[in-house]
Amino acid sequence: MTRCIILGGGGHARVLIDCMREAGLGEPDGILDADAARWGQALDGIRILGGDDLLPQLRDRGVSSFVVGLGSAGDTSPRSRLFSLALDHGLEPLTLRHPAAVCSTVATLGPGCQLLPGSIVNAGATLGANVIVNSGAIVEHDCVLGDHVHVASGASLASSVVVGAGAHIGIGAVVRQCISIGEGAVIGAGAVVVSDVPAATTVAGVPAKQL
Repeated sequence: MTRCIILGGGGHARVLIDCMREAGLGEPDGILDADAARWGQALDGIRILGGDDLLPQLRDRGVSSFVVGLGSAGDTSPRSRLFSLALDHGLEPLTLRHPAAVCSTVATLGPGCQLLPGSIVNAGATLGANVIVNSGAIVEHDCVLGDHVHVASGASLASSVVVGAGAHIGIGAVVRQCISIGEGAVIGAGAVVVSDVPAATTVAGVPAKQL
């Protein structure tokens, strides 16, 4: 069993706790959260130990790995910051795959990826570090996702889609095959993307248009 800390104690962390239990990875050692009012409380039986200032002490306590327990609603930068912070303190990112997720044996997962219940990652797909493929989302064959990308629940990427680092694909969005989505772009919930999306751009609608 890998001794692990969860960074961030919101709703996404609850899904990760369940994922660890279902995958037979045991119980996380605790949760770190920025909200001091929650310190000492528990989330699904896992204690919230304190804030990020505890990170330097964790290796001395035998904790060796971490998962980022923040989701994202368009802005993936807090996830990226926590990921880098934990690496700076010598912790290793834990890749999580719920038993109800489907992942091809010839897909490539970067460190700290999270494949949640009902998600599908198909043959030849390449995922960078700290990527979320959320519940029921589909990443089809030969897609390439950069670091810190979040494919939200029920979103679908058709084949050979390229997604730049830090982009967010909203819940239920659909991206046509061979589309390129730039770094930091945001695809709105339910959007249908039929043309390339520039970096740092938000698109929404059917078909998706820049806001």
